[in-house]
Amino acid sequence: MTSAHICDAVLPELGADTDREYRLGIMGGTFDPIHYGHLVTAEQAREALDLDLVLFMPAGVPAFKQDQQVTSAEDRYAMTVLATAANAAFDASRFEIDRPGVTYTVDTLTALRERYPDNVKLFFITGADAILDIVTWHNAGRIAELATLIAATRPGYHIDQVRDRIEASGFNFDVRYIEIPALAISSTNIRRRVAKGKSVRYLTSESVIGYIRKHGLYNSSVVERTDVL
Repeated sequence: MTSAHICDAVLPELGADTDREYRLGIMGGTFDPIHYGHLVTAEQAREALDLDLVLFMPAGVPAFKQDQQVTSAEDRYAMTVLATAANAAFDASRFEIDRPGVTYTVDTLTALRERYPDNVKLFFITGADAILDIVTWHNAGRIAELATLIAATRPGYHIDQVRDRIEASGFNFDVRYIEIPALAISSTNIRRRVAKGKSVRYLTSESVIGYIRKHGLYNSSVVERTDVL
């Protein structure tokens, strides 16, 4: 199955009105589990950059976590669907979990660019810590050509190092920075709290908490893995 065929099967329609520009936000991540930090980041990015839609894409085989135990893609996708269902400007996609092989951002952005017409502009949303390392990502120069980057920072986060590294890379990255107070929440902390039997209420949605309990996710064998966002 070609990437274009996959995209046609699982991605929302955008770009029909050729007289206007559409702005598609792409929120990539492991989402193990998805939490309010992700949701607040996506919503504030949507508002700040006037995005028409934010597409949440749980990674299938995360490139930087191949040596770590990760919750099944189906569970992570199901939690993402539950967490985003109440927001009409959010959508969850199976694109990355249904695609075979390692998940590379450049491949996803390339497929999206092929799928949508030129009046759909792509915005890739991630944490500032990830942006710091993006110059080392697979085919980073192509990522710079395909999408505007939205870097979510925590209050008090110094972005000078990020800007310096981006500028020194020689790649023409277009980066927009937004401050997100809720980034103090992390998937790592949620997994640890669940494993210890502690409350995670108000860290993620009740629907996700219910899913975690029903399916018995996050025992002690997986809680030491850390996540950027």
